[in-house]
Amino acid sequence: MPFLSDHLLLLSILAPLLAGVAVALAPKAAAKPLACAGFGVPLLLALHAWWYFDVVPHDHGYAFLTAYPTGLTGLGIALKLGLNGLALPLYVMAAVVGLAAGLYALQSGAERLQGYLALLLVMHAGLMGVFASVDVFFFYFFHELALIPTFIMVGMWGGRDRHYAAMKMTIYLTLGAMLSLLGLIALYAKSGANSFDLIALRETLAAKPLDGAWQHRIFGLLLFGLGTLVSLWPLHTWAPLGYAAAPSSAAMLHAGVLKKFGLYGLLQVALPLLPLGAAEWALPLAWLAVAGNVLVIGFVAMAQRDLKQLVGFSSVMHMGYAFLGVACVAAAPASGAGQAAAGGAVLLMVAHGLSVALLFLLSTSIWHRTRTFDLDAMGGLAQKTPVLAAFFVAATFASIGLPGFANFWGELVIFVAAWKFSPLLTALAVAGVVISAIYGLRAAAKVFFGSPTGAFATVAAAHPPADLRWAEKIPALLLLAALLFIGFWPRAISGPLNAAVTTLYPAAAAVAAVPAPAARP
Repeated sequence: MPFLSDHLLLLSILAPLLAGVAVALAPKAAAKPLACAGFGVPLLLALHAWWYFDVVPHDHGYAFLTAYPTGLTGLGIALKLGLNGLALPLYVMAAVVGLAAGLYALQSGAERLQGYLALLLVMHAGLMGVFASVDVFFFYFFHELALIPTFIMVGMWGGRDRHYAAMKMTIYLTLGAMLSLLGLIALYAKSGANSFDLIALRETLAAKPLDGAWQHRIFGLLLFGLGTLVSLWPLHTWAPLGYAAAPSSAAMLHAGVLKKFGLYGLLQVALPLLPLGAAEWALPLAWLAVAGNVLVIGFVAMAQRDLKQLVGFSSVMHMGYAFLGVACVAAAPASGAGQAAAGGAVLLMVAHGLSVALLFLLSTSIWHRTRTFDLDAMGGLAQKTPVLAAFFVAATFASIGLPGFANFWGELVIFVAAWKFSPLLTALAVAGVVISAIYGLRAAAKVFFGSPTGAFATVAAAHPPADLRWAEKIPALLLLAALLFIGFWPRAISGPLNAAVTTLYPAAAAVAAVPAPAARP
């Protein structure tokens, strides 16, 4: 199927985008079937890409590489799409979470459902484009395409404090996006490649790398710009508030997929192109990740009594492990530990995307049955909803990093790599596993196995809560199956991933070996 292979990635972007337009304009009866197609087609295409990734021809390490003219070639901008082993797992994860979020939205009963589904589909199109883009300009463009619907959905369909949350998210994420854009423009201007094409940038900078001073400055811009988008401590405060206020499907897509944009940008763009600058930022980044994200936010999560806020803070905390992996790569990109850390970071990003999406889905399912997120106001729900309890406990185990789930492999690989970077930081990071176990298991105990409060018992007796319906089970099963599949067969994504990191980071080390000019500009 040459046409499908040549245009697979473009179709995975256009399908949800066109479906979103169609849903907004179509009669009400046609909206749900169109939305199902818009969410389902990208997953079918992503699974096709994963299955045939090692079979189809590769060009500069990319499969399905195709360029489309944009009329901006004079500026070095072209819609160039392709997947290397680093992008492939995240691309497939985006499709899985997108379908789960879409299916959950279809049964949500949200007001103005067509508008909600249309915005969610546009967001999904942007997410598929982020991980399929080889051109850095479109990599950024698709992020913005996915980000704008987020603000609208939080403001219009969000819960408590939605207007404040939407405003805070807009300020923080716009600032982070502007810093990132400034860094990307500086990279384009100083590289001399006259192109935003990532392949051209790598070839140009391999032949003539930037000096250390400029690498330090540009990497710093990208680190704090992209770090804000990923909720790097202390630039994280938008995330728990925003996720608590966001409608569930929007929170699933943003926390599960869109937040990985920043880490992916560091691994795919910044670290291979700016290794000297990355090395100078490695230790500060590691301390921010471990002391800030893992420990400080971990203790804050322990203090939460609101279930959705707890999941939001947990998401911020676990990004600390991924940032620690990025720091290990920055410190020694071509070493075995550095390459392992890069693979571990991507594995953890995929696993976290699946598990946090599942937790947001289940948290909202709990709210529909109890009408509260207050952990102290619930208890004993497992007797009434055993399937919901089983899903929540499994999602909690996955988030903690229990063996058998995908999260385990990502955390384990990062800890092993980090030990060679800093035993002290590794010990502190491992302590975060205990923290996450405390707040995660305590939440499960309070909601499902603790003694119900008097008020909750009275309400439950008068109106017994129903267990998960099939409309809720299907998206939850999709996410849980993906977590277990990778947990039991990590080679499903580690093979292409290992090939990609060994290609990217020895090249980065070769660039770093070129002596920088003595004088700084």
